[in-house]
Amino acid sequence: MMPASEFLAAATTLALVVQALALLLSVVRIVIGPTLPDRVLALDLLTVVALGFVSIIAIRTGLMLYLDIAIALGLLGFLATIALARYLLTRRIASARTLPETKP
Repeated sequence: MMPASEFLAAATTLALVVQALALLLSVVRIVIGPTLPDRVLALDLLTVVALGFVSIIAIRTGLMLYLDIAIALGLLGFLATIALARYLLTRRIASARTLPETKP
């Protein structure tokens, strides 16, 4: 039977590999887009993956200070997503006002 410390080390290593794959895929989505909302969603995913990385490192090292960093990162990611969504909404409203209306 595997001791708990070895199991925890193996589980956190596997979790870091999965998080690295998620990070890579979100960066690919940011780069290829194709639309701005896709990029905003991928940026939000990138924030969540970074939050996961910090949490896994906190578990692996046993330093709970990293959880404070994770909470701050989560709040920052949430506020950035709200700001980008509001920007997209105002941009769509502004472009709708400038388009001439066509009558059928």
